[in-house]
Amino acid sequence: MDRDTTAPRVSELPGPRAREWVERQQDVAAPSTYVYEFVWDPTAPAEGPFCTDPDGNVFLDFTCHVGAAPLGYNNPKITEPMAEFDLVDPLKTAGHDFYVGAGSPDDPDFPGPAGLMERLTDLTSAYDMDKVFLSNSGAEAIENAIKICYDGGGSYGITFQGAFHGRTLGALSLNRSKSVYRRDYPEVSGIHDVPFCSDRTCEAGDCSCGFFTGEGSQLRRMLSDEGSVAPEEVAYLVMEPIQGEGGYRFPSDAFMQEIADVCEQHDITLIADEIQAGMGRTGEWWGADHYPIEPDVITAAKGLRVGATISRSDVFPEEKGRISSTWGAGDIIASMQGALTIDAIQEYDLMDNAVARGRQFKQHLRDGAPESVVDVRGKGLMLAIEFDTPDTRDAVLENAFQSGLLTLACGNKTLRILPPLDVTEREIDLGARMLLDAME
Repeated sequence: MDRDTTAPRVSELPGPRAREWVERQQDVAAPSTYVYEFVWDPTAPAEGPFCTDPDGNVFLDFTCHVGAAPLGYNNPKITEPMAEFDLVDPLKTAGHDFYVGAGSPDDPDFPGPAGLMERLTDLTSAYDMDKVFLSNSGAEAIENAIKICYDGGGSYGITFQGAFHGRTLGALSLNRSKSVYRRDYPEVSGIHDVPFCSDRTCEAGDCSCGFFTGEGSQLRRMLSDEGSVAPEEVAYLVMEPIQGEGGYRFPSDAFMQEIADVCEQHDITLIADEIQAGMGRTGEWWGADHYPIEPDVITAAKGLRVGATISRSDVFPEEKGRISSTWGAGDIIASMQGALTIDAIQEYDLMDNAVARGRQFKQHLRDGAPESVVDVRGKGLMLAIEFDTPDTRDAVLENAFQSGLLTLACGNKTLRILPPLDVTEREIDLGARMLLDAME
């Protein structure tokens, strides 16, 4: 496959072989959130944003597997260094009981868990973070974030309307997006929520979402002497700097300044959930880097290939048994992939590319979108198109799929676009044209 000339090429979707695979998996798979009947054939040609299904259909994938494959398919920046490593078994060890290392720490044979954690502390040094706890997933990263915050004292947590933080029980308690995610499940007690202000015309005291009122922000009033929550009893405030599943909602400047001011005034531990917005996706390493907030804890996953809870020594518990996991720091391949992804983003200036290509995509859509498009927004390559109705959004998603373009829904009527961080100008032009055709 030549990435410079490849274009989507589809016939029947799903094709007969893809249908066979879907039926076989559905026979044993519990009901879950499969978007459409797309089947990736990992033995077929794939490079960058292009991939192939079992029937030979070629797709342009602008989902990056919900951001979990930030450099797309078979990126040589990842595959070539890994090819030099002779694979062994096991490749997952009891990573919080034993250590993994080859060569010397100053000149390792491969970047394993220690190398990944060193890179993460470098990327969070602006927030004085010096310790990392690795886990399997984003939900586990959130679970450990709230655990270490509860360990520091306080019984209340504060989340935001529209939030999504994962599907394990503790993380579900923080969710305020779709009710299906947490309905009928038990919850951690003491979780309060306030609006997430995504009104870009918002000024303090004048806000359409209700976060600001004539009496100040809802958060400030909640924590005041007349409010319902004593600030000293708050264990943490958790937020996505940019809401993902809730609809790719970008916060207003006044809102983020108020969050920063309130957390500083009351010394509230701030958890930044960077599972979708982190790892260079927005043109900065972390979504929080765009705003005046100062996170005390950062959670990362997806594009990192592992889950990570990153913070300072004084936030993590000193008692060793307070947090642990079987696979955490012992997933050798995932740690290597995460470290190599960080190296590639830095070496090839992929955050600059994300900014330029994101600007290019938004310009295409703003110039050519029909009246059914309410908004085109994004930072870097974390992009969203909001439609007038959910039905319009769903129809565009399906039309794009039938032409060979993979996209994802989020929120109520928003389409999210997640190209690989090294996406080219040609690929953005191609994807934007396909999307505009799908809208027509």
